[in-house]
Amino acid sequence: MPRASTRLLIAALPVLLVLGLLASWAAPAATSTSAGMSAERLDRLTEALQSYVDDGALPGAVALVQRRGRVAYLGAFGYRDREAQVAATTDDIFRIASQTKALVSVAIMMLQEEGKLLISHPVERYLPSFAETTVAVPVEGGGYDVVAAARDITLRDLLTHTAGIGYGSGAGHAEWAEAQIQGWYFADRAEPIGATVARMAALPMDAQPGEHFVYGYSTDILGHIVEVVSEVSLEAFLQERILDPLGMVDTHFYLPPDKVARLTTVYSATDEGLVRAPDPGGMVGQGAYVDGPRTSFSGGAGLLSTARDYARFLQMMLNEGELDGVRILSEATVELMTVNHVGERFTSWSPGYGFGLGFSVLEDLGEAGTLGSAGAFGWGGAYHSTYWVDPEEDLVVVYFTQLIPADDLDDHAKLRALVYQAIQSAE
Repeated sequence: MPRASTRLLIAALPVLLVLGLLASWAAPAATSTSAGMSAERLDRLTEALQSYVDDGALPGAVALVQRRGRVAYLGAFGYRDREAQVAATTDDIFRIASQTKALVSVAIMMLQEEGKLLISHPVERYLPSFAETTVAVPVEGGGYDVVAAARDITLRDLLTHTAGIGYGSGAGHAEWAEAQIQGWYFADRAEPIGATVARMAALPMDAQPGEHFVYGYSTDILGHIVEVVSEVSLEAFLQERILDPLGMVDTHFYLPPDKVARLTTVYSATDEGLVRAPDPGGMVGQGAYVDGPRTSFSGGAGLLSTARDYARFLQMMLNEGELDGVRILSEATVELMTVNHVGERFTSWSPGYGFGLGFSVLEDLGEAGTLGSAGAFGWGGAYHSTYWVDPEEDLVVVYFTQLIPADDLDDHAKLRALVYQAIQSAE
C-alpha cells in the first residue's frame, strides 16, 4: 500500500480507501514501486483536490489513477450531499453524461467486428428516415435556408462528430425547439430513443456531412443503430456485451432501488457560490434517473457509473481490447478508434488534439500546451467529469464530480499536472 494511504486514512475528508480492502477491485493494490508513481508526490493531488472543497469551489469528487494495471491512487473528497453532510465515498455513483459515448462507440465497433455493419455504410441503410437529410444554412441579415445534404451521413461521420448534427442549437434551432429536441438530456422522456431519433432525421442539421466537427446527437443515433442491428435495446446490449463481461456492476441507465442512496447530488457554480441544482430540474438538475419513466436509453449521455467501473472499461481499452481474459475488441479495432480521423477539423475545439472514433486524441503536446503523451485519448462529461488513457505511460485516470455549470474551475488542468508529476522513471 502506498505510504500516502496510511496518512490519508487519519482524516475524515478526503476519504481515501485502503487499496488492500478493495476485494471487488480486479486491479491489484499498488505500491509506489509497482505502479511507478511517487506516494509523496501523489499527496500533492490530495491537497489540491481537497482545497477546492475547502474553498467551496467543488461539492465533492472522486479521483482514480491506475498505472501498470494497478491502482496507484483512489480518493474521495467533500460530499455526496453537502446539505445533508453525507461524505463522498469512492463507490459513489455519478451521472457520466457524454462519457456514455465511449461505450456506445465500442458497441458499434463490436458489431463491425461481427460483420453486422460497416462504419463506412450510410446511416439510411439502418435507419431509412435518414435517406434525405437537410442542412440549415444561415443567410445574411438573419434567418436560414434549408438545403439538401450534399451526401449521405455515414456511421463514421457519427463516430467522429462530423455528421453536422448538433444539439439543436444551430441555425435551424427554432425547428428543433418546436420538436422538443434540444440539449443532451433524455432521462425524463417517455419516448423511446428510436422515436426521438426518427424525428431528428426530419430536422435541418447544422452543417454538411464531413465538413466540420459538430458535437451533438451523433452518438444517440449510433445507440439506436445498435438496437436496430442487434435487435435488443441499447441497455440490454451494453449490459450483456460490455458491462457484465467487464464486471462493471454499478453502471446503469437508471438506478436500481438498492443503489439510489449512492447517487451523488448535482450542484451549480453561481456568483454566490455552489447551489444545489433544482430537483428534478431537467438536465441541469438532479434528473429522472431514479423516478423517471425509464424508457429512453441515450447513447450520447445517459449512463451512471462509478470511478471503479469506468476505470475497468478504460483499462480494457488500454489493454488493446481485453481485460481479465475477456476480449471485447480486437487490437486492430482499438488502434483504429484511437487515431485522428478528422484532420484539422477538431483543432478549433482543442488545439493539439484530433478526434478518433469516440475519443479525442492528443497529437501535439506543444500546440496543446499540456502534459501527456502523443496518442493519449479521452473525453469528459457535462457534469464536469473527465478521463484519459495514456498508452505510453500505461496510465488510466478517472475524475468524477457533479457540477454544472462549473464556470472557469481549473481542477482538470491541475489534475493532469499533478498526475504526471507523480510518475517515476521506469525501474
